[in-house]
Amino acid sequence: MYQHNILLDCGVQDLPETSLLSNFLLDCQVRNFSPRTIQSYKSCLRYFLSRHSIEISPEVLKSFLVHIRDEKNFAPSTVENYFAALSSFFDYLEYEGVQKNIVPQFRKRYLRYYKEQRHEERQLISLEQMRALIDSTEWIGFKAMFIFFAKTGIRRQELIDLDLQDLYLSKNYAILKPHAKRSNRIVFFDNECSQVLQEWITWRQNKRPKVHSKALFLGVKGDRINRDTVYDATTQHAERLGFHNPQGKLNEKFTPHCFRHFFTTWMRRSGCPRSIIQELRGDSRKEAIDIYDHITQAELKESYLKYVPQLFIHY
Repeated sequence: MYQHNILLDCGVQDLPETSLLSNFLLDCQVRNFSPRTIQSYKSCLRYFLSRHSIEISPEVLKSFLVHIRDEKNFAPSTVENYFAALSSFFDYLEYEGVQKNIVPQFRKRYLRYYKEQRHEERQLISLEQMRALIDSTEWIGFKAMFIFFAKTGIRRQELIDLDLQDLYLSKNYAILKPHAKRSNRIVFFDNECSQVLQEWITWRQNKRPKVHSKALFLGVKGDRINRDTVYDATTQHAERLGFHNPQGKLNEKFTPHCFRHFFTTWMRRSGCPRSIIQELRGDSRKEAIDIYDHITQAELKESYLKYVPQLFIHY
């Protein structure tokens, strides 16, 4: 449980920066931030505090921005992650009465370019290209991962967090772990996907009998698959097929998020109603009417099976 005893025993301003960081990370846990977000904040803030103190100014932030963007050549998304961590940290310090948080104003002035870039169109591959991507995999583990991505449109972390016990293979659905961005945790898949998943589970039982990981998807070493492995497997296979350019623009790259884009777009092109797609994607219900527009799981599964594209992959 989060305790304020350190903060009460002495003035917050007197705490060393490492203690302030530790208290902030505990505060993030209380606020129910995801473990991945907390770890990301920790990494970003430790790097910042290794170079600067908590006494920030616009000049300090400018210097740090130039350092990570121009000297370290971090990607725009990484730069944004650093400043999101800084904003949250200094918001906490402002709440505790340490100092005013000037990061939001700085982000609005200097990081607007990243928000504009985010609206750039992602690459959409054809059904034939998706079939070729899945068929190009030499390892059944990656084949199962790719087809599950394509048939469900789930996010990368949602796939990583899946356990074997979350998969109901005989009924063609899985239950995802709770996630801040997801409303509906049940995802469906069709028989085409089910066959590959069954092949993957049989393979791991026969080829990795000593692996007792509860994870559904494993890396090549037998442990739970991680974000880097998912990204590298996706981009490397796509690059071999000619639809991922590592140095290109967003619409020239094929990353794990493009599976979600593929699923959404091709479901819409198949004629699936927008409300059904939103529920299948697990999008948050932002409007009051969305909460009362209840769709039963039976209706959802029926619509899913009606509109999900068939890829006719090789087994």
